[in-house]
Amino acid sequence: MACLPETVLGWHQRYVQQANWTRDLARYLFQKLNLSSPLVILEVGCGTGAVIQEILKPLQAISFGLDINPEYLNFTFQQQLTANLIQGDAHHLPLTGGAFDVCICHFLLLWVTDPGEVVKEMHRVTRPGGVVIALAEPDYGGRIDFPQELSLVGDWQKESLRQQGADPLIGRKLRSILSKSGLVNVEAGVLGGEWKSGSADVHTGEWAILRDDLSDNPQRLAQLEALSDLDIQAWEHGDRVLYVPTFYALGRVPE
Repeated sequence: MACLPETVLGWHQRYVQQANWTRDLARYLFQKLNLSSPLVILEVGCGTGAVIQEILKPLQAISFGLDINPEYLNFTFQQQLTANLIQGDAHHLPLTGGAFDVCICHFLLLWVTDPGEVVKEMHRVTRPGGVVIALAEPDYGGRIDFPQELSLVGDWQKESLRQQGADPLIGRKLRSILSKSGLVNVEAGVLGGEWKSGSADVHTGEWAILRDDLSDNPQRLAQLEALSDLDIQAWEHGDRVLYVPTFYALGRVPE
């Protein structure tokens, strides 16, 4: 991800926010799968442990977390979570095949060099009959903004993500990626949207990221500040709609 002038704690707060967006979906999917307990679960790209804390811990699973960033892993360790932490590259998981009941990732595949290879590795380390879940991947190509003037922010966001090496259209590709990895019974869906008073706070992180990304472009940064003011006013007046389709997909490892 882009290196912002924020502490690891700041990123952790952002990741907790994202985990809260998908917590109900995760609970629904695990209930639907009806897997035997206790589950042994690996999160690939665990970051600062937000998903382990907010989603996996209530499942009372045996949790493992893997991330390439040692600072994130150190932060996760300091949270005293009951989880086994591993440093490694998602493209080449340093793990035995078939070791996990469930392997998940969360807002990860848009950032990796080869999402297909990452999912194949997740498939490899999951036992026969186990499940691979891509719990959340956005699709900024389907972003909806109202008032219309704010659609420019979405264009800049897609451009920024591409410059950082991310794929802003990963969401629509998710089902295909899982199917091509050899998983079976693949299904996918998209999270709905909801807008209510106070929702503006949910998106402050995106504005901070855009400000950092545009810091070397004074003209565009000035435009962004004007749009930020419009965004605040739209939320206050009850006009604002912002929707980024966020896809999920899951599939089983053949028995």
